[in-house]
Amino acid sequence: MAGDLALDFDALPEGARFRSRGRTIAEADLVAFAGLTGDYHPLHTDAEWAAESEFGGRVAHGMLLLSYCVGLAPFEPEYVLALRGFEKVAFKRPVRIGDTIRLEGEVVAKKELDGATGLVDFEWKLLNQRDELVARARPRVVWRRGVVAPAAPVKETSTEVYL
Repeated sequence: MAGDLALDFDALPEGARFRSRGRTIAEADLVAFAGLTGDYHPLHTDAEWAAESEFGGRVAHGMLLLSYCVGLAPFEPEYVLALRGFEKVAFKRPVRIGDTIRLEGEVVAKKELDGATGLVDFEWKLLNQRDELVARARPRVVWRRGVVAPAAPVKETSTEVYL
């Protein structure tokens, strides 16, 4: 069940939680990420080499998983201005082709930046289909303050009279 993060900075409570949908890792994900980044380490791209490694097969790039975390987080563009950075990241277990990951997160701290924005610290846990911890991260996100939902459009009325 996804939590509700669709709130402006001032309304977003510390302790707010979310849980994302799942995403299954495919071979195409590893191939595409290697092509985009140039990270062709054989642990990610060479099945025979990886089979002889301590992992016993190909595993997803850690940075691919971190990127998926950002995509799985239920950030509303109306409220989230920017990803400021990560205070901590730790990869705990390998993620293999065919594994399904999901993200759980909690707001752990907030700090006002100025009249328009605040900084929100999250604690993220990336879990696999067996609910095993795969990675942890502590992102900092710039959040908008005082966002007001857009008003419904006003219908124009004509004062012309047709005969």
